Amino acid sequence: MQTAQPPKPHPLYDIIILGASGFTGKYVVKEALKFLNTPSSPLKTLALAGRSREKLVKTLQWAAHPSSPPNDVSVITADTTDPPSLSSLCNQTKLLLNCVGPYRIHGEPVVAACASSGCDYLDITGEPEFMEKMEAKYHEKAMETGSLIVSACGFDSIPAEMGVMFNMRQWVAPAVPNHVTAYVSLESDKRIVGNFATYESAVLGVANMDKLQQLRRSRPKKPRPVIPGPRLPKGPTIEYQEKIGLRALKLPTADAVVVRRTLVTLMENPHGLPGINESPEHIGKREAYWSSVKPAHFVVKIASKSLLGIYRILGVGVFIGLLCRFSFGRWLLLKFPSFFSFGWFRKTGPSEDEVRSASFKMWFVGYGFSDCNLASERNSKPDMEIITRVMGPEIGYVTTPISLIQCALIVLSQRENLPKGGVYTPGIVFGPDLQERLQENGISFDVVSKTALPSSAPA
Repeated sequence: MQTAQPPKPHPLYDIIILGASGFTGKYVVKEALKFLNTPSSPLKTLALAGRSREKLVKTLQWAAHPSSPPNDVSVITADTTDPPSLSSLCNQTKLLLNCVGPYRIHGEPVVAACASSGCDYLDITGEPEFMEKMEAKYHEKAMETGSLIVSACGFDSIPAEMGVMFNMRQWVAPAVPNHVTAYVSLESDKRIVGNFATYESAVLGVANMDKLQQLRRSRPKKPRPVIPGPRLPKGPTIEYQEKIGLRALKLPTADAVVVRRTLVTLMENPHGLPGINESPEHIGKREAYWSSVKPAHFVVKIASKSLLGIYRILGVGVFIGLLCRFSFGRWLLLKFPSFFSFGWFRKTGPSEDEVRSASFKMWFVGYGFSDCNLASERNSKPDMEIITRVMGPEIGYVTTPISLIQCALIVLSQRENLPKGGVYTPGIVFGPDLQERLQENGISFDVVSKTALPSSAPA
């Protein structure tokens, strides 16, 4: 006879931020403090966790400046290499925000602790291998314990997911999209400097591509969405997109992988994922939202106004692609990030002035058919174009914390409307509610144009 499990004690904290003193973590703390104990916010209790208590205290002081640090924010020492400390965190909180990367090195023990305890989990990774491995290993356990595990809740991949679904929803029946290309343009009055952890993740990701392919081959094939019309055109290596005045190069990013996983889940659940105990209002909102999302092929490209900018991006890709194959090459890439990235990444990260001066624009150029019946005709070509745009502040330290904290606030305020547990992408969990929240916090969504195309339009 099975022994009844003792009830889990009521968590002390609504949120614990793990890795709070890291480059990105401290900005996540700063964003979280905006919503701590404010009217209508579900965030009432907060704790910071990491290896160094001293660094965590300094982070809280920095994040609260110019005000004094709140007295009711706790500081907890924990380490991703110490499973008992992670279990203790999970037993003290409703939701754990994991800001410790690279996730392929530090992430799995945290996911394992959350899945085992039933604690909800969000992170900001952009590492496809980590995300797919966590889904393969912990989805069933998380469903059983009621742990909702959602990765990619930062710039990878919230703007891409919300942006492409915003574009897909503009195709009003009988119109259907065929393919959407996102063009990411990073802008700054000073200079763009990225987080070293992001660069490190990219280097390790390219170095371990074989492991990702092996993981995918080992898993059962899932049916893919049926997309009307021709297959996605390959296109040139360097493209000039006349409509937005930018040159672009395909970007090997997690965004397209995350969007594809969302669309696969949507195939299995055409009205989205039902919540634990959904309100009738949320059921209606969820079903209306997902019925308006029409799947399309999706790729992401990094864009620049100048050809020189594109060649710089290409040069960084060549360095990483060639050197990451060898241990000494990887050592060089990680030892001298500024040199091999032409100054775009450095171990010290950007200054506060550089963060404030930076922003992004993400253009979504969609091609499709004004009538779904046209898509089935032989040699059919898209006859309609819809361009949408997402714009926001600096990607790594402003947009990422905004995205993560808004996802967290949805979890806290609408837990009964969300799935009981499992490993999912952000779009399929937060889609019906997240865009509105992002718009209220400095990330805009716009329809730029809807155009009928001549017969010679791109296929």
